[in-house]
Amino acid sequence: MTKIKIGIVGYGNLGKGVEEQLQFNNDFELVGIFSRRDPKTVISESPVFHMDDLQGMKDEITVLILCGRSATDIPEQAPLLQENFTTVNAYDNHAEIPAHFDILDEISRRQKNVAIIATGWDPGLFSLNRLISEAILPKGE
Repeated sequence: MTKIKIGIVGYGNLGKGVEEQLQFNNDFELVGIFSRRDPKTVISESPVFHMDDLQGMKDEITVLILCGRSATDIPEQAPLLQENFTTVNAYDNHAEIPAHFDILDEISRRQKNVAIIATGWDPGLFSLNRLISEAILPKGE
C-alpha cells in the first residue's frame, strides 16, 4: 500500500491533534512537523523541521495540513505553500472564504495540485451536519 505522506504546518493545539490522529490511520505517514520555532525547542516524538526546510522536502510530501491561525497564518502561508504542495486547511474566516477559495483555486489550477479549504468545525463538520439536517427536515427549526 502506498501511504499518503503528510507534513503538518504549525504545532499548536490543532497541529498536535492532527499529529495524534494520524497514528490511527495506517494509510498515512507523517513526514514531519514544520514550525517557525527552533525545531530543538518543539517537544514531539515526530521529526520536527523549521519552515525554511519545507520547500526542499516537496518531493517527500503528498499533502500539507495547515494548522496555523485563520486570522493571520493561513491567509499568508496557504498561497505560498500552494505553489508546491497539495494542502488542507481549516480556514474559518467566514466572510473571507470566497476570496480565499479564489486565490487558492487559481494557484491550484495553474500548479495542477489541490487545495481543500474550510475543513474545521464551522465551516466544516457543522456545515455537513446542517446539510444533512436540512435534507431530512428542509423546513425544520
